Amino acid sequence: MRSHLLNDTTAEHYRRSVTEGVERVAAKLATTERPFTGVTVDALSPRIDGIDLDRPLHDTTAVLDELEDVYLRDAVYFHHPRYLAHLNCPVVIPAVLGEAVLSAVNSSLDTWDQSAGGTLIERKLIDWTAGRIGLGPAADGVFTSGGTQSNLQALLLAREEAKTDDLAKLRVFASEVSHFSVKKSAKLLGLGPDAVVSVPVDHDKRMQTVALARELERCAEDGLVPMAVVATGGTTDFGSIDPLPEIAGLCEQYGVWMHVDAAYGCGLLASLKYRDRIDGIERADSVTVDYHKSFFQPVSSSALLVRDAATLRHATYHAEYLNPRRAVQERIPNQVDKSLQTTRRFDALKLWMTLRVMGADGIGQLFDEVCDLAAEGWKLLAADPRFDVVVEPSLSTLVFRFVPAAVTDPAEIDRANLYARKALFASGDAVVAGTKVAGRHYLKFTLLNPETTTSDISAVLDLIAGHAEQYLGESLDRAS
Repeated sequence: MRSHLLNDTTAEHYRRSVTEGVERVAAKLATTERPFTGVTVDALSPRIDGIDLDRPLHDTTAVLDELEDVYLRDAVYFHHPRYLAHLNCPVVIPAVLGEAVLSAVNSSLDTWDQSAGGTLIERKLIDWTAGRIGLGPAADGVFTSGGTQSNLQALLLAREEAKTDDLAKLRVFASEVSHFSVKKSAKLLGLGPDAVVSVPVDHDKRMQTVALARELERCAEDGLVPMAVVATGGTTDFGSIDPLPEIAGLCEQYGVWMHVDAAYGCGLLASLKYRDRIDGIERADSVTVDYHKSFFQPVSSSALLVRDAATLRHATYHAEYLNPRRAVQERIPNQVDKSLQTTRRFDALKLWMTLRVMGADGIGQLFDEVCDLAAEGWKLLAADPRFDVVVEPSLSTLVFRFVPAAVTDPAEIDRANLYARKALFASGDAVVAGTKVAGRHYLKFTLLNPETTTSDISAVLDLIAGHAEQYLGESLDRAS
């Protein structure tokens, strides 16, 4: 079995195996005509359940053949222009190359003696991102597994910086459409059930700063401690960007930690056209960025940035076998000193390869294209009497629903939209997401593929309308 270990004696085996796998995937990408096959759980489960993991096939080609049957054939392909659902982007080739390199070398980014140059590359990218944000010379940060982990660590730092040891008094303020990880993080951090204060949003789904000011004042009057304000730079449902300069002013006035969850909107940091939409982010105490959302990177590739590097000490623990205290005195750069994780992939390499091949402007151009596409999609929806669209996009998300002229029952319209989404997914012709707005069911396009066109959007809208009308017609037949 040593023949399967990657080392100097198996380099040729490695080359042949990986090449065969790459060729399979390349062929699949080249011939995929739909984002999904429409396979059901009931159809796919028996194939996987029938595989005996204690009886290996002992042949790479046979395993790839099997993988075609249980995964590659029915995978949801984000690169397809009619995948319009979640915050999943198509990935750029330099990043995929970086993924192949980092997986084979398998550096662990917790300590210098496991990563060497990998440590310095990650630190360089953190400095680059902090510079793009404008956090200042004392900034620092660390790569994470994703936005949820970044938000958790940011709120951990905010909790430790708060001026109380009474966790029951701490309050976190976030808009009513902020990411669920804010409430999840508060629970994990031991805060009370009322710790997260939901701040109303305006018509454009942006946090109302008047309401935030009122809540901050009420917090002070009640003898509570404002721990953090979480402003969102691109909400998951709407792509809406909270008024960051005004929120920063309130945070400074009340002495509150300001965290910006820019997991989605971080693509604006590279934008050639729309960078001003995220102005004010430079005044944050901490920022979440997800390169695997709007920098076209493979999962996972995310980071937490902080204005003051010293605050990262709240995540530092020293183990004699790993990162002893003397390492700090010897100026050995151990990234585990900043991270919630110990063993950690060299995910920074993917972004490094991307920047060195394409440049930041190349990334920004791609993100600008999807923002432009969303603006065109909004015009299509606004002009189409079959649909109600919620807000004009700030990024690349469109939330809408089919509204038939002959049906007035909101519950029936809800069911028609739910049916249309499920039927579309089952057909495999396109994949769209769903959400709720004011208690009603809506559909969602998350446009992160520059290859998607307005013709694709129009075609998918027609498919949605057709499925919804089919449901309503069958519902009318059943009722009669």
